[in-house]
Amino acid sequence: MAETEAALREAIVETCRSMAAQGLNQGTSGNVSARFGGGLLVTPSGLPYEEMTPDDIVPMTMDGRADHRLPPSSEWRFHRDILRARPDVAAIVHAHPTYCTAFAMCRKDIPAAHYMIAAAGGPTVRCGGYALFGTEELSQRALEALQDRTCCLLANHGMIATGPNLAKALWLAVELETLCRQYAVALQVGRPHILSEAEVAEAMERFKSYGPRPKTDRT
Repeated sequence: MAETEAALREAIVETCRSMAAQGLNQGTSGNVSARFGGGLLVTPSGLPYEEMTPDDIVPMTMDGRADHRLPPSSEWRFHRDILRARPDVAAIVHAHPTYCTAFAMCRKDIPAAHYMIAAAGGPTVRCGGYALFGTEELSQRALEALQDRTCCLLANHGMIATGPNLAKALWLAVELETLCRQYAVALQVGRPHILSEAEVAEAMERFKSYGPRPKTDRT
């Protein structure tokens, strides 16, 4: 196993454990993938994160073939389809955190009630239409909701966060759950004020250099 592949496998496992530690996921739900070579590496189906090792991560080709002792996540299709359609994406985090999932169950978009909406790449976080998990139809719904966006909700399901690397995708997943939690509380307090398109655009310009950076880039 090449060193770069080994490092990526380890990073996927660490991402999964961080999801659990930060309350983004419960049990064996949720999954993580990363672009590798001409295909992808994706978490296996039904394996608890605390038991997962780098060798358990499943390699797949872009035509959907997997040659591994474990089956890939049941959601491998939308991981593959997003990576295939979006060259700007190199990592994907999918989870069922409480507040994201609550809004997904209500099939509601998240509006620009806070400037952190800029992390989504636009003035809303869209909620994609419902489709059965693991299906081609769900992949299509996800791609539609992610058009010009970095993250989305999936109706009656959960959320998807993407990024140029695993650290950025995990960071975005945490930020999205935080945004949903804040919006839920704001709705209880009163009627949240929605930022204008110009205000969102200004925040998005600042976000071009925002978010987690590798240690070598920090000063």
